[in-house]
Amino acid sequence: MNNQIEEIPKEKKKMKKQTKIIITIISIIVVLIGSFAFLLYGPWKNFREWLITTAMTTMSHQYLATMFYDDETIDAVLKKNYVLESTEDTDSTQIIFNSYKSSSMFLNKYEKEILTKDKGNDLYKKIDITGEGLRGYLVAIYDPSKVKVATSAYMGTKGQMLTTMAKNNNAAVAMNASGFVDPNYNSNGATPHGIVIKDGKLVSNKPRSGVGGGLIGFNKENKLILSRMTADAAIKAGIRDAVDFGPFLIINGKPSFVKGNGGWGTAPRSAIGQRQDGIVLFLVMDGRDYAHGISGADMVDLTEILLNYGAYNAANLDGGTSSGLVINNELINKPVNGSGQNSTRAIPNAWIATK
Repeated sequence: MNNQIEEIPKEKKKMKKQTKIIITIISIIVVLIGSFAFLLYGPWKNFREWLITTAMTTMSHQYLATMFYDDETIDAVLKKNYVLESTEDTDSTQIIFNSYKSSSMFLNKYEKEILTKDKGNDLYKKIDITGEGLRGYLVAIYDPSKVKVATSAYMGTKGQMLTTMAKNNNAAVAMNASGFVDPNYNSNGATPHGIVIKDGKLVSNKPRSGVGGGLIGFNKENKLILSRMTADAAIKAGIRDAVDFGPFLIINGKPSFVKGNGGWGTAPRSAIGQRQDGIVLFLVMDGRDYAHGISGADMVDLTEILLNYGAYNAANLDGGTSSGLVINNELINKPVNGSGQNSTRAIPNAWIATK
C-alpha cells in the first residue's frame, strides 16, 4: 500500500512535467506562427516585397507568394520594383581593344584587380566578390574572341549540366546563359527562351521570355551587342554567338534605372558584360545559403558590381538554380536549389571561354 501511495505523487509529477513540455512547445509554435504572420502582413513592407519579388521571378516557386497574397497585392509590389531599361542601341565603336599590359598606375582597386593578370594565365582571371549577404565570382576574359555560346547536345529534348557542356566544348571557363521553357516545372532545360545563335547560325528561335532585355550577343568583331533585334536582323548584322534574356543592366556605360530591388528579389544571379577595352566579364553570385548569411543578389547588386569593374555594356542572365560557374571542369560556386539542396540543374546553353 505504501508503495502505491509513493507512486501516485511520482506519476503526478511526471504528468505535470509532460504538461509543461507540451505547453512550452505549443507556446513556441504559436509565437513562431504569430511572428511569421507579422512578417507577412505587418507594417514592415521590406519582407513582403522581398518575398513577392523573389518568388515571382522563379519558375517553380511562385506559390510562395500566391499562397499568402492576392493578385492585387502582388501587382502593387511588382509595380514598385522594376527595371527601366535604356532604349539606346549599343554603340560598338566605343569598344576599343587594348593590349592589356599590366601597369603600376590604376584608376582604382577594381582596375588593379582586372588588369593585373595571374602569372602564366593570359586568358582569364577569377576575382572573389564579397559583401553583406553577397558571395560570388567575377571572371575577366582577356580575349573576347574566345567567348562563345555552347548548347546542350540534346537541345529541344533535354538540357545538360554546365560541367558537361564545359568539358564537351573544351572550355576553360563556363557560365550559364539564357532561361528555358519549363511548362511542367520538370526543369529539364530542353528548350531555350528566344533566340540562340552559335557560330553565326540560328539554332533556336522560340518566343521570348518576357523578362526584358533581348538579344545578348557578340558580333564578328568580338564586341558585345545588346539589342531587341529579330533573328534575321541579328544574322544580317553579323552576330556570331548570342542568347536571349534580360533585363539589360548597362548600355553604353549608362546603367538602367532600377526602382526598389528591380522586381527580381534576391537570389543566385548570373550576368555578362564587356568593358570598353574589350575585356569580357562573367559574373556569378551565390544565394539561398542562409546558414552562411548569403541571401543572393538583386539587380542593384549586379549593376553596381559590374560598374565597379568597368562594364560598358552588361545584361542579366538566368539565375536561381541555373547560376553556375565552371573553371577547368570544376564547379566553382555553390548552387542551392529552391528546396535548399546543393545542386545545379540541366540547362539549354552556356557562355564559355575556350582554351
